[in-house]
Amino acid sequence: MHYLKKWRVINLKMKDLKELSRSELIAELKKAGFPSYRGEQVFNWLYKNGVSRTEEMKNIPKKMRKFLDENYNLTDIEEIKRSVAVDGTVKYLWNLDDGENIEGVYLPFPESGRHSACISTQVGCGLGCSFCATGIDGLKRNLTAGEIVDQVIKVQKDISGSNFADPRLSNIVFMGMGEPLANFDNLMQSVEILNADDGLNIGMRKMTISTAGLVPEIRKLAQVNDQIGLAVSLHAPNDRLRNKIMPINKKYNLNQLLTAVLEYIEKTGRRVTFEYVLMDSVNDSPELSVQLAELLRGMNCHVNLIPANPVPELGIERPVQKVIDSFYETLANNGIQVTLRKEMGTQIDAACGQLKRKEN
Repeated sequence: MHYLKKWRVINLKMKDLKELSRSELIAELKKAGFPSYRGEQVFNWLYKNGVSRTEEMKNIPKKMRKFLDENYNLTDIEEIKRSVAVDGTVKYLWNLDDGENIEGVYLPFPESGRHSACISTQVGCGLGCSFCATGIDGLKRNLTAGEIVDQVIKVQKDISGSNFADPRLSNIVFMGMGEPLANFDNLMQSVEILNADDGLNIGMRKMTISTAGLVPEIRKLAQVNDQIGLAVSLHAPNDRLRNKIMPINKKYNLNQLLTAVLEYIEKTGRRVTFEYVLMDSVNDSPELSVQLAELLRGMNCHVNLIPANPVPELGIERPVQKVIDSFYETLANNGIQVTLRKEMGTQIDAACGQLKRKEN
């Protein structure tokens, strides 16, 4: 299938250069008769210079650039909207080659010097959590590894301008649109590309995958990567309530989920984060805070409390501050490591649960 996208023709049957790891790219080009160093040069152009066209690869011979154009796609997601919050948070709306849209977010932390990107892994989401805008329209499709990687490149280019990679993105959180572990292979391919030390060089321990609780994939992640961070969207301390707000719990209940998380902790030696969105009169009662403390007691974990962000279509409201503080104190007093997430980007609908591919 071919169609015109901006300045180029897309052939969906061709491989995408941004889906290839460094070793795969070198091997592909070597097989085609080009020396290994040419593959390294192309990789550097993509990830140390952030180019989106082969014609920008100045030290690549014209014959080789013609070969690349004729045999590979080069993902180049298109920014169609950019919103900036007063705290410096930036939300991007990007158009993909097939006309679908996704959102991503840049999060600056000037007090620590961190520059973080919140990246999407799917167009929409099929899990239907009751507090999240992303799932309202359901799942359209998985993103390719190239589309995941290109979000990072586009954020990097935006914050650094012509001096690509300065300032450099230091952290990646796969917490945007979609369930990352439902797109496992493309996710892990993008992680390898982003981690390459002669590319963007983002450390494994500086990347975090968030999941609503796909038990087999949590176990699989522990086997294939023991460095990357894991965050689990919990949001309820019992099955009855979690079934209501997170339908995935009907497939993988809390006992199954926590068993997999404990196996992950044992295998990797890493602390797991549990995300808990506090929703007014839904999951914020004193009784539930005690249940949560009992559920997690003794586990190598950290709880990230997130006051619900407004999503008008869902009717979810944030608890009053007194309730938030009380929930926090109960966990802390019971020996649970807990933090209250710093609110960023709420007024531009860029905060947790607010991403929804909106064009207006």
